[in-house]
Amino acid sequence: MASSDRTRELDVAALPPVPGPERPTGLLAFLRQGLARGEAPEMRPAVGLFTDVSLCIGCKACEVACKEWNLLPSNPPEWRESYDNTGCLSATSWRHVKFVEDFGAPLPPRPVVPGMDLTALLAEPKEGQWHFLSDSCKHCIEAPCNLACPTGAMIHTEFSTVIVQPDVCTGCGSCTSACPFGVVAQSSHDGHAHKCVLCYDRLRDDLEPACAKSCPTRSIRFGPVESLREEARARVQSLHARGYGKARLWGAERSGTYSETHAFYLLLEEPELYGLPSRPVNPWIHLTGDYLRGAVGLLAAVALLAVAMGRMAP
Repeated sequence: MASSDRTRELDVAALPPVPGPERPTGLLAFLRQGLARGEAPEMRPAVGLFTDVSLCIGCKACEVACKEWNLLPSNPPEWRESYDNTGCLSATSWRHVKFVEDFGAPLPPRPVVPGMDLTALLAEPKEGQWHFLSDSCKHCIEAPCNLACPTGAMIHTEFSTVIVQPDVCTGCGSCTSACPFGVVAQSSHDGHAHKCVLCYDRLRDDLEPACAKSCPTRSIRFGPVESLREEARARVQSLHARGYGKARLWGAERSGTYSETHAFYLLLEEPELYGLPSRPVNPWIHLTGDYLRGAVGLLAAVALLAVAMGRMAP
């Protein structure tokens, strides 16, 4: 961590808390405040995260930093027959390092022979490998959760990221159903939807998100989205030149069924291996026909009602 960055974080941490708005005293004032709209913040350059799985070592520093900064409770101890103790994204786990075991059939235990040549043992070809992926919200440009939210709780910020406003959320679950990646989760504690907010409070103070700040290998990189995409494309070409022919970007480009995302990945294998859809689909593209049929049905009902009323008139 650069000394200037550390000094900046200490300065921000030492700032006094900002007092909240005064609570209304009367019924009319309460209703007026509920209907009032605040001023939209000035738009800032779009930022995002580029996660390079070829550099991830599965240390889970990003998970810990995310929980610590956002004051999220720890996960209860649970043995899952894997080092992946988190299991999945949830209302209290906004970042999840996936441990994907790619070893095929279980290998028989190797007997320990006295006097074994350690150098020869290390030189043996490795059978199988681990795949790590630090997963979180994708911060989609055309976010299905945002489109599905009926109250405006799920919004795009001035940084073009997606956050949840818990005080506006009613816990209806529309966003959890709309997200094709299983990111948004409903809390059993308060009933609201929760997910990664890309450390919105840190962004407003010109600090990078906690996950990127804590990553020791720079597998998670933060910055302007367009610069990250250029860096990611160059990284893919470099890996191809080194023999990693399956290296590819996921989420960096728009497809026919989904928009590009502001948190995208460089993968070394097929997306399905990491639990990601190879061809994500925005469910809203299939709802056009439903809305059209609903509108036609409504117009037909109004027409029939008008005809019936006309016949009943003297």
